[in-house]
Amino acid sequence: MDIDRARTFLEIVHTGSFLKASERLHITQTTVSARIRTLEEALGRKLFVRTRNGAALTPAGREFERFAQSFVQVWERARQQLTVPPGRTAVVAVGGEMSLWNPLMLEWLVWMKGNCPHIAVHARVGIPDQLLEQLRTGVLDVAVLYAPKLMPGFRIDLLEEEQLILVQNVAGLEEGEEPDHVRVEWGTQFAGQSGFGQAGFAEPALQVDFGLLALHYILRVGGTGYFRKGTVAPYLAAGTLERVEGAPEFTYPVYAVYAESSEGRRDVQDALSGLKQVSA
Repeated sequence: MDIDRARTFLEIVHTGSFLKASERLHITQTTVSARIRTLEEALGRKLFVRTRNGAALTPAGREFERFAQSFVQVWERARQQLTVPPGRTAVVAVGGEMSLWNPLMLEWLVWMKGNCPHIAVHARVGIPDQLLEQLRTGVLDVAVLYAPKLMPGFRIDLLEEEQLILVQNVAGLEEGEEPDHVRVEWGTQFAGQSGFGQAGFAEPALQVDFGLLALHYILRVGGTGYFRKGTVAPYLAAGTLERVEGAPEFTYPVYAVYAESSEGRRDVQDALSGLKQVSA
């Protein structure tokens, strides 16, 4: 089976539309239709039913999805293994959200160097949807995320349950002056908990989607914000930041997502073992 047909099939499943799949793959809708028609002829089964809202899988299509997924993943795995550098026996590709790379993913890279020097690492940083897409298509072996979506054929392991706490830096403020609130976009899971504490009723002075940027801004000019407890612990100990008393804490779990088919791969299991150890 042609790898492009498998990718096209999965893109239609993912987007729910021949048109959207053509846009994401940067090919014409005619090419998308031709690939699926050829695939259906080869399999002897109809894979999609066109609807007013896009395309829906037939029972045969749903059955074929896991095979197409495995085929694409095996292809990517083979491509990566051909790039194994001298002195290494395998390559593992791991991606994580930007705010997870310091310190969790950085500690994991150090762990891998010390405990699995025979494994080469491809490290990627991205937004959740991008990382899940790379995982689905086999570009990544493991994705480390805060709130992953459930996908058929993949497993989700809890790595740690981080706490988000409200801290402030009031240095340089006049007496009685309230510090500005900096809202970090920790995602819909946090926002759904009405998670902005005592600052939730006010419009934030600054809103960012990268925790470390917000933290260093507050350290420079003052303000309040929610951050991971482990990240701000050194600043609390040094007195640079102080915790806002009475503000609620929020649990913010971190997960590792990987394909069920990789459970037999020693390199992926070693990488997962390392993630669990540095998270403990």
